[in-house]
Amino acid sequence: MKILIIDIYYSDFLESFYQKYPQTVSKSYKEQKRMIFEECFGTADFYSKNLKKLGHQTEEIISNDPILQKKWARENKIKYTPDYFSKIPKLRSWFKIKWPEQILKAQIKKFKPDIIYCQSLSNPSPKFLTKIKPYVKMIIGQVACPTVFNRNQLFHFDLILTSFPHFVDRLKKIGIKSEYLKIGFESSILKKLTKNKKQYAAVFVGGFSRHHAVIIKTFEYLAKNTDIDFWGYGFKKLSADSIIRNKHHGKVWGIDMYNILYNAKISINRHIDAAENFANNMRLYESTGVGTMLITDMKDNLNELFEIGKEIETYSSKEELLEKINYYLNHEDERKKIAEAGQKRTLKDHTYEIRMKELMDIFNKYL
Repeated sequence: MKILIIDIYYSDFLESFYQKYPQTVSKSYKEQKRMIFEECFGTADFYSKNLKKLGHQTEEIISNDPILQKKWARENKIKYTPDYFSKIPKLRSWFKIKWPEQILKAQIKKFKPDIIYCQSLSNPSPKFLTKIKPYVKMIIGQVACPTVFNRNQLFHFDLILTSFPHFVDRLKKIGIKSEYLKIGFESSILKKLTKNKKQYAAVFVGGFSRHHAVIIKTFEYLAKNTDIDFWGYGFKKLSADSIIRNKHHGKVWGIDMYNILYNAKISINRHIDAAENFANNMRLYESTGVGTMLITDMKDNLNELFEIGKEIETYSSKEELLEKINYYLNHEDERKKIAEAGQKRTLKDHTYEIRMKELMDIFNKYL
């Protein structure tokens, strides 16, 4: 089976990547994309390389990376409309930039996939996917973020996968086929990790936004009362007097993020408000996968993923979270035992190799 995965990356990550590795712009499209995937941002090439292990032809496209996409177009002699006004905000809003979908259409025509798998429901656009639909067997979307479902905006998807169990029924109620697919961990990352001389006590690596309002007070409480460090995006949205700012070390992406988790004793997790009572996020598997003890907010389905008290720990209040952080920092043997058990569980049940087998079972069900 031929599967094309279309992904979009945070613009902040792409900007930091090209600043870190300016030499990549002179590389070939294939080499440039390989170097981006080596950073292990998001799901990187975790889908495609594990689908290839199962015998499928698979390609991944980072559709919103202009440097990479235009490199492909030049190498393949594809003409596209220049974006003369893309750097002028007032003009950019008046002139619709056409090159991203022009190049993407050429990539789809060249690869001729059976299935297009979109890691975003909004990019590519519904209009674009509607035009492409006659040329593929299935167009599949993926969602794991706050979303207001509108059938008129989603009808072009033959199936939508989600790591939110409660989203499945909501999609079905508006006439969209949907299946539950959990997030996972890429075990090959373990070979890339580096042990530092300094080990952090407790860490939180993640974003701050309007979707995380509930947890900010908890984190401020931790910052006042225990040894914790923060990394991630959105910290500028915190109030000017937030104590979190004093312990926040800025944005971190990909393998640098994994190394922070790897060099921490405890990783704190919280879910966005849209998760409601269900555990689903990447940090569950990133933290346990690298062998760090995870303490996460209590959710109804956690016992389906990990054994609470043996493979991970949970909290239901800021006071309980503080108590558990301090307890396990002072009981190293117990902390290590839970961390090792959590990693063992993730490497047994929650790798992307396993997820791609589950994904193909879903594909075959609908095909």
